[in-house]
Amino acid sequence: MRHLILCFAIVLLCSCKTTQPEIIAPVVPAPVEQKTAQSNTPNSTNTKKIINKKTIPKALKVTQPTDLWAHIADNLHLPVEQNQALKKRINWYLKQPNYLKIVSRRAEPFLYHIVKKVEQKQLPMELALLPFVESGFRPTARSSEHAVGVWQLVAATAHHFGVKSDQWYDGRQDVLASTDAALDYLSYLHKRFDGNWLHALAAYNTGEGRVKRAIKRNQKRGKSTDFWALTLPKETADYVPKLLALSYLVKHPKAKFKRPKLPYKALTTSLNVAKQFDFSIMAKLSGMGVKQLHALNRGYLKNQSSPHGPHTLLLPIEQQALLKNRFFKANFAGEYIVKKNDTLYGIAKHFGLPLKALKQLNNKQNNFIGVGEKLILGEPQTLPESLTINYKISPYLEQKEPVIPTIEVDYHVKPGDNLWNISQLYGVAHSDLARWNKLSASSVLKPGTQLVLFIPQAATPKTTPAKKDLLLDLQNTLNHPR
Repeated sequence: MRHLILCFAIVLLCSCKTTQPEIIAPVVPAPVEQKTAQSNTPNSTNTKKIINKKTIPKALKVTQPTDLWAHIADNLHLPVEQNQALKKRINWYLKQPNYLKIVSRRAEPFLYHIVKKVEQKQLPMELALLPFVESGFRPTARSSEHAVGVWQLVAATAHHFGVKSDQWYDGRQDVLASTDAALDYLSYLHKRFDGNWLHALAAYNTGEGRVKRAIKRNQKRGKSTDFWALTLPKETADYVPKLLALSYLVKHPKAKFKRPKLPYKALTTSLNVAKQFDFSIMAKLSGMGVKQLHALNRGYLKNQSSPHGPHTLLLPIEQQALLKNRFFKANFAGEYIVKKNDTLYGIAKHFGLPLKALKQLNNKQNNFIGVGEKLILGEPQTLPESLTINYKISPYLEQKEPVIPTIEVDYHVKPGDNLWNISQLYGVAHSDLARWNKLSASSVLKPGTQLVLFIPQAATPKTTPAKKDLLLDLQNTLNHPR
């Protein structure tokens, strides 16, 4: 009897095991669409295509932007407070319906590069619009406070952030060089004002010290230290709303203020020719007009580059004539920075050089190159006399720096002062301030010490009657020969 009970239990256990999968995971019939596809099309390839189409997530279909201004608009994120100051600036823009279109034309060769620099530094996209507010995107713009360029940098700030300036070249007028300095300065101000971008922008316009004093005044009175609550000079009080209003209209275009269109790609590229060059010769070799070449490279103050550099030219990206020109390749030792997936053979072929010659120029025993490595592309030779034409009478005559009168000012050092802050306060070069007082650039100042400063004064405009400009007539003749 005991054996019979045991056998019955084993049979019952086995029967439970076989039925359990049917209860937990019943067989589900195949989808109707899939059956139809299989019955109508015996070819298994067609069935696979239908299944793959159904299973591709839409999120993976990434589309690259095609319009630069649309890309800028999509990435504007600073909060915009709708107040009276902002509405006033918005109404001003709406009364200038062609403003952005006109200024965008000036910005066209540079704007893509500026947007990329802003993104690389992970800064707000609104900063890419700052040159529109600062200067109307005029590289040669000069303010009464001696600020220069599209970013309106004063000499001391530009020098502090690595912008080179001398009798040959003013990096403040070089759009891309000044962009690097301006963005670094804005990043510094952002940190100094504890991450408050409106305070940082106000300080960019009127100076760090003035904004800090305005914040301290409000703190003492128990008032808000929000930008809109600060007492600042009228220009600065209008400056930040002007940027925010432009940002708002770019993001939300109106019928009376349309957003321009620009291709989402670089329209210009930098070329390092690695030695002193003459603009007239470069224009002749490239087939470009001298005027166009100068317009892209406003940092150069003369018709020649400095013997000591920089030797970089901004050219239209489709400009290939210069690179293909045998004379250029033979006479200008250009440099090339190795990029990912480059090969020595590919670089030699691209620049029309024998592989052996390229290896000899760079002292290479093999074909190995590294990303970021600089390669020399040619050995400079003496320019033939046929190309050293006298271009002294041209629309790009050597710019003579006007003699600006100065006044002597005594300054008594206060606690917390340093040479950099004082130079920024008075708009003079940090190095000049140190030199005037026989100090080093890093000297520590003692409170009560008296410093001397020589402050530039704006020249009084002359009211002499206009005379016929013979040089301008000659320029027009050169530009439009009969």
